[in-house]
Amino acid sequence: MRSFIAIALPSFLMAATSHADTRPLSGTRYTDVEYGQAGATTLLFDGYVPAGPGPFPAVILVHGGGWVTGDKRVSVQPLFQPLAQAGFAWFSITYRLATDIHKKPQGDLLSNGASSLLMLGTAVDDVRTAIRFIKQHASEYRVDPTRIALIGESAGGQLVSMAALRPAPDTEVRAVVAFYSPSDLADLAKSSERVPDSVRQAIQGTPWEGLLLGGLRELSPVTWVRRDAPPFLLIHGTADTLVPFGQSTEMCNKLNAVGGVCTVFPMRGVGHGVRWWESDNRTEYKRVMISFLEQQLNSRL
Repeated sequence: MRSFIAIALPSFLMAATSHADTRPLSGTRYTDVEYGQAGATTLLFDGYVPAGPGPFPAVILVHGGGWVTGDKRVSVQPLFQPLAQAGFAWFSITYRLATDIHKKPQGDLLSNGASSLLMLGTAVDDVRTAIRFIKQHASEYRVDPTRIALIGESAGGQLVSMAALRPAPDTEVRAVVAFYSPSDLADLAKSSERVPDSVRQAIQGTPWEGLLLGGLRELSPVTWVRRDAPPFLLIHGTADTLVPFGQSTEMCNKLNAVGGVCTVFPMRGVGHGVRWWESDNRTEYKRVMISFLEQQLNSRL
């Protein structure tokens, strides 16, 4: 990975080392705005739009939490300020969690089995609904509907990657930033410490094994890489024990192999979670993220 970074260092990574934005923060904040209705679930976003006429490039943020928990304010809070200071509108969304069909909400999707697979598909649909809503209300929020990117962390990284790689009509986006994203769910289910060996042994060799792994492959971004995918930036801690760093390198290698555009930015020696990075003052990823988004979103089609 180190040699790849050195050889294929893109311009936004080179620019990131000197990027500094001191523009004062001003704009309009939004709280708990409804962007859709999914059965009995009301889908909400918090947002920020810079001061001025716009139209501004926009970012939709999707929190993590193992598909069963997480919060649109707390989980991705360290990303709000750098995005706002760089002149981006942002919208941080809720989505349907797998706890709707879980009897043990303290677990996550991988440790609770195949019953939650359907919920991943509905959560991806919610991301698509958010994209469509922002595009349809672009003039109201003073954003450019042709300059929208997705950012997801952890489980949210899987959701935004799937939404970008398998867009519905009117939900195409310009770029994706995924933080420590599970990109190969089938491989993760086989190797994750969060899945007890007793569970693996119980289904090994049974029809359930094939059904579970097949469903996980369908929901894995690595399955859907394509040449015309939007550019991806994958940010991942090299010491991550929850989602191994290799999940992002595999994803990036496969995207580049089919002619797509992908870069991995390794956070050396850190684990899982931007809030933990923040507490350790490991914030170098912010300059890289902003420079990537500026390169992808600041030019009009």
